[in-house]
Amino acid sequence: MDVAVGTLPAPQAVDFMAEPTTQAVRPLDVIEVSVFGVEDLSLTVQVGADGVLDYPLAGEVPAAGMTTTQVSAELEDRLRSTYVRNPDVTSRIIERAEQLITVGGQIERPGRFPVEAPVTLLEALALGGGITPEANRRELLIFREVDGERYIGIYNVSGIQRGNYPDPMVYPNDIVMVGENEALARVQRVVGIVSSITSPLILLERVLR
Repeated sequence: MDVAVGTLPAPQAVDFMAEPTTQAVRPLDVIEVSVFGVEDLSLTVQVGADGVLDYPLAGEVPAAGMTTTQVSAELEDRLRSTYVRNPDVTSRIIERAEQLITVGGQIERPGRFPVEAPVTLLEALALGGGITPEANRRELLIFREVDGERYIGIYNVSGIQRGNYPDPMVYPNDIVMVGENEALARVQRVVGIVSSITSPLILLERVLR
């Protein structure tokens, strides 16, 4: 496990204000696919939790992160190698998967909360009703996966509130854990550290596939 002082890398950028045709497809999005002149292949399908779109004749398309224009182009390429001549495919997102963050540990109302855009760490804590009076304010973790790697940020809530360092951003799919918990104990056993009041600590560990 690597340890550094700094900031957590941001996940793949998502433009929440973008037009539907330029938004990146998310896992569990519902997509309407139309193939001009081929009614049997004009379907409404849901992207899998793993980000894969399973489509007749085209097989499994890794759609997550693509725009619908890119999905259409990929389907055209794949269908072209089947019996479909000169396929003309259009795709559009008709139902967006809900974006959630998880807040747990010593928090008044732990749970999963929908967000329309990234929020700050203090805002994420507020969604859960704030930390409990007995919570250890020096021990707060943010778990985030970026490009197949799991990062853990260790923060001090009091340090943020005092302006020792900026309030970090929390993105959809992040997990925030407050105070003493099994995850923090594991981190402490591995690296033998606790959160610093002057700067956050960032850990990197490989995600096992």
